[in-house]
Amino acid sequence: MNGTGARTDAGPTSPVRLAPWFLYARSRCLPTTLAVLFATAALAAWSSARLEGLPEFDHRARVVVTFLAPLLAAAAVGTGLLTRSDTLDRTAVRPWWRRRLLHLALLTALAVALLGLAVPGHPEAFGAPAMMRNTLGTVGQAAAGAAVLGARLSWLPMTAYGSAAYLAAPRTPGGPAAVWAYLMQPGPQVAAWVTAGTVYVLGGGLYVWQGARTEA
Repeated sequence: MNGTGARTDAGPTSPVRLAPWFLYARSRCLPTTLAVLFATAALAAWSSARLEGLPEFDHRARVVVTFLAPLLAAAAVGTGLLTRSDTLDRTAVRPWWRRRLLHLALLTALAVALLGLAVPGHPEAFGAPAMMRNTLGTVGQAAAGAAVLGARLSWLPMTAYGSAAYLAAPRTPGGPAAVWAYLMQPGPQVAAWVTAGTVYVLGGGLYVWQGARTEA
């Protein structure tokens, strides 16, 4: 209550406290990123169902889905890290790394969950675990790309690496390829999971620490 007897509401959910979060989400085109993530998951689910309906289907045929869908989702997340208020971010009273951390963590969790649900069955092959692992790793690569090259080009290193891994990875899983071509591994490969998790932690940490590179 203020000096005039009117009550002031500055609780945890007050508009005053929520305003910076709305401004943050709007400046990074969060609704567009969410729409692309849901569309990518729907396309992955449709493609997976089509592949399973083919007479010559085997589980390896889904590698195309578990490879391409995470790239598309990560590209959406990476480009959504663009800041349109760099000056405001750097001069804010409170550090913005918490907002960047929450932003990246929530989008990662949503992308992993949506794409994991898009590819049902056969987790021992190219099913939900492979999709979730690949999404985690590619989002980490996109976050690192945003920090180094800028959000608009964050998809470029990830796409170049993914294309090379798709073309060069051996058909037999495991071995050194489980590390350098983790995108092409079936779900249970421990080394591929460790690689994807490490890439996410390092790439995400770099973005949270310094934010996306300033672009003209």
